[in-house]
Amino acid sequence: MKLPSPDHPITITAHRGRVRVICNGEAVAKSTHALAMQEKTAPTVFYIPRDDAQMALFERTMHSTHCSYKGDASYYSIRAGGKLNENAIWSYEEPYPAMAEITGYLAFYPNRVDAIEVTE
Repeated sequence: MKLPSPDHPITITAHRGRVRVICNGEAVAKSTHALAMQEKTAPTVFYIPRDDAQMALFERTMHSTHCSYKGDASYYSIRAGGKLNENAIWSYEEPYPAMAEITGYLAFYPNRVDAIEVTE
């Protein structure tokens, strides 16, 4: 387990606007309670509470990954608009303590959905 540091900063802030995720023409998540994570020089990732997502459209997969800073990620595919977008979502269900704020939130791969619309 690694901790955020000046060499690898990670910040998590409440996003003040709205985040909407569109997949195969359907809004699969809409939130005004998203968290914005900025990690080092990577693009901002928006984490959305499960209560603000269409969980019935998501299918958990066997895929998983590990991040030295966040822990083990679980993955979900999206079945929407008559199509399946595999492993389009990741979630840290039990992240390391330093990243506890994102526990159970969902993040979406921009290249596996139609759009992630962010408003201020």
